[in-house]
Amino acid sequence: METSPWIGALRQSHDALRATVAPLDEDAVRRRSYCSEWSIAQVLSHLGSGAEIFGLFLDAGLDGTEPPGPDAFAPIWQAWNDRSPQTQATDALAADEILVKRLEALSPQQRDAIRLHLFGMDLDADGLARLRLGEHAVHSWDVAVALDPSVTVAAGSVSLLIDNVAPLIGRAGRPAASPQAIHVSTTAPDREFVLDTGEPVRLEPAADAGAGPRAGAGPALRLPAEALIRLVYGRLDPGHTPPVEAAGVDLDDLRQVFPGF
Repeated sequence: METSPWIGALRQSHDALRATVAPLDEDAVRRRSYCSEWSIAQVLSHLGSGAEIFGLFLDAGLDGTEPPGPDAFAPIWQAWNDRSPQTQATDALAADEILVKRLEALSPQQRDAIRLHLFGMDLDADGLARLRLGEHAVHSWDVAVALDPSVTVAAGSVSLLIDNVAPLIGRAGRPAASPQAIHVSTTAPDREFVLDTGEPVRLEPAADAGAGPRAGAGPALRLPAEALIRLVYGRLDPGHTPPVEAAGVDLDDLRQVFPGF
């Protein structure tokens, strides 16, 4: 059955995560992930509990009922916290597979019928998959980079997420002490934005997209699209920053704007 690009990217992200995690023994999953307070197993536990919760969201969308709220999440989180590290890893892959298969199995009519109000947004089936992909791709990187410092966020996820990162900016960003309007150019894929680090923090397509930043035109930043996504998620520390071009922009200041979540 033909599926949407968002669900297809979730399948690719799941398969890549499985390839990374399946060979790990208990000592390996106890290693610290990129998230300094979480082991690899705990990141996987978070993805596993998230798969269960997104399954409840999907149920609500299919049934036309209200999605569950925070009261329903606590027992799920506790059940995952009670698992051993190895079980967290194994069960997370299984729970994630179940969610992806459910999304893949949706008929076109079911996808068209899904409407959910979540986190202040009105979402359809692709919107639900988009939320899950952002979480999945970044947390998969949290796991993979702990094993191989050279890995990047999967290109298939980046190509979709880069055009949908703007709504996240306002929730993830903290206004800078000295706000700027920064011309941001990305590569792989090529995009141009204006990042306003004032109140509220905003990211909008550049009005003169295609012209590129002009010499003397103000603060400018050029970086890979996957690095911009990691910046927004608070994961562009100096040790994991690729070569960038910055004019009038202090990356350390930008890191303070996006402390991570």
